[in-house]
Amino acid sequence: MLTLDPSRLAIATIPIGSGWFLGACMEARGKQDLWVKQKPEVLSALREQAMIQSTESSNRIEGVTVQANRLRPLVLGGAKPRDRSEEELAGYRRALDWIFGRKGRVSITPEVIRRLHSFAQGGHSGDAGEWKQRDNEIAEILPNGERRIRFVPSAARDTPKVIATLCQRYQEACDEERIPPLLIVATFVFDLLCIHPFRDGNGRVSRLITTLLLKEHGFEVVRYISLERLVEERKDEYYSVLGTCSDGWHVGKNEIVPWWNYFLGVLRSGYREFERQVETTGARPAKSEVARRTVLEQAGRFTLADLVQQAPAASPQLIKKVLAELKREGKIRLTGRGRGAWWELAN
Repeated sequence: MLTLDPSRLAIATIPIGSGWFLGACMEARGKQDLWVKQKPEVLSALREQAMIQSTESSNRIEGVTVQANRLRPLVLGGAKPRDRSEEELAGYRRALDWIFGRKGRVSITPEVIRRLHSFAQGGHSGDAGEWKQRDNEIAEILPNGERRIRFVPSAARDTPKVIATLCQRYQEACDEERIPPLLIVATFVFDLLCIHPFRDGNGRVSRLITTLLLKEHGFEVVRYISLERLVEERKDEYYSVLGTCSDGWHVGKNEIVPWWNYFLGVLRSGYREFERQVETTGARPAKSEVARRTVLEQAGRFTLADLVQQAPAASPQLIKKVLAELKREGKIRLTGRGRGAWWELAN
């Protein structure tokens, strides 16, 4: 039973904690234009970094990875995919391009969801953009090797109808303006995950839908900060909250507040990072500043490869240049040579 029921949500009590999260996110949205106008030169670097991190993290959550030296060429350089994993990363990038390239508002329909799935699957799998044909289930493998069913999604035969109803209720809730838009978006994404409408790629589609819906409601942080990376960093919490709130979903007796809090918490973290990135960037070129800050925020030993992964908007050559500058300034020191070399902050 769908949680996104406008008549029920309109009379639901919003706990103080959820209200605080809502207020913080709305306040941040009100400030974002100031941050954008304050240092427009920073935005290009942030957009590139967010694009790379979003593509990598959303796929890595699902177990899809590529070699580190292929990530940047695939996402920013238009490199031709070499295998299935690379096709899926390139497809996710195309989905983000489609989302951010829309000039007018996008109506959320089953066709839009299927289009995003087709992108995320690389457009080449046999069922890309097609609803599941067989019932599926969400399972986990326990430490002892035993397989446990965590959740049974909607039946395949019901999926087209349920998705159509979900999209209709989303539009009704937005039109009625009785429910905070962020809670409508969070609940839509939650129901989509519970329906699990595709054979594969459901998690990636849910994160693309999250980006699309937040953008549609004016939360521009999704252009500059990767919420997918923040979800990946809190992956254990993500699965735990999703498991808690999906319990009883089929009969309409599930909780939704823990999911709201998780969703809003990720968005608030994104805005906090956005503010920090803009306000702490100095007079140096934006990408150099990103690389420099990444180095100075390290704890313990770190390598060039670590920095390349953490600051994908900066090229390896630029990171090497920043490392040399910081070494001359006495802020870091190098130990060892060649592949075994590592850096650390100077005391």
